[in-house]
Amino acid sequence: MKYSIVSKYFLGLFLALSFGAQVGATEMDAKSQATFDTVMAFMGAVGTGDMTAATALMADDMVWQNEGDTAMPWIGPWNGKEEILKFLPIFGENFQTTAWENTDAFAFGDTVAVFGNMNGITKHSGKEIGAFTFALRAKVRDGKVVLWNWFEDSYAVSQAYHAK
Repeated sequence: MKYSIVSKYFLGLFLALSFGAQVGATEMDAKSQATFDTVMAFMGAVGTGDMTAATALMADDMVWQNEGDTAMPWIGPWNGKEEILKFLPIFGENFQTTAWENTDAFAFGDTVAVFGNMNGITKHSGKEIGAFTFALRAKVRDGKVVLWNWFEDSYAVSQAYHAK
C-alpha cells in the first residue's frame, strides 16, 4: 500500500537521514549498526511511500510520540502499529516539510538519535513555521522499530498552525 501524501514529507526526511547514516557508521558495534540500519530502512520505506516495507519494520506495540498542541491533528502518542498507520496520512495531509538538515546522527545499542534543523508549512493555515531544531530518538527491538520519539519547537509549529 502506498501513501503519496506521506511520501512527500518523508522523502526529504529519508534523504537527510540517509546522509546521516554515513556518519560514524564504521565506528559502531554490530548491534548499534543493526539498530541504525533498521531505523534508516524504516525511514526509507516511509519516505518512498512503501508502507508494506514500513509496516514490516514496525513492532506491533510501536509507539510514535510527538508532544505539543493537541489541536494539531498529528500530536500523539500513537500506540500500536494499526494506530500509527492511521496517523501517518493525517500527518502528511497537515504538514509539508520545506527544509531539512541533519547535523548529527548516531546509534548506541538499541537506540538511534538524530539532531538537525528544519522548516515547514502547516497546511491548516498555509503559514511557514520558520527554521527550528528537531531531535529524534528511536528504539529497535528484535529488528523492529518500537519507539519513534520526536522533539521539535512545538510552540513555533503551533503558532504557525493557528495563524490567521
